[in-house]
Amino acid sequence: QVQLIESGGGLVQTGGSLRLSCTASGRILSNYVISWFRQAPGKEREFVLGISAGGIKHWAAPVKGRFDISRDNAENTAYLLMNSLKLEDTAVYRCAAGAVLRDDGLGYDYWGQGTQVTVSS
Repeated sequence: QVQLIESGGGLVQTGGSLRLSCTASGRILSNYVISWFRQAPGKEREFVLGISAGGIKHWAAPVKGRFDISRDNAENTAYLLMNSLKLEDTAVYRCAAGAVLRDDGLGYDYWGQGTQVTVSS
């Protein structure tokens, strides 16, 4: 059984930065696509960005130039690096692992529980 555990969320002011972690247990994360999704209150889940097993990245337009994703295969962990945070980035962020990088949330085998990111003015 694979577990994905996110950490690193919290409260940050606009313009600030956070780094979220997604650590896997039970499987080798390097074999999977890792994507981050977020869901704000009253809104649908949306794709943030993802990275393929080969390191190809795909960003959603609202975060391009501000967010990045990396993976540390030795630590079995993927990271979401968030800079220049805006109020509209406030959401629960969840990581997901699967075979294919999809921005519709379908086809992912494993999901984390999520971590709250709150951006304040």
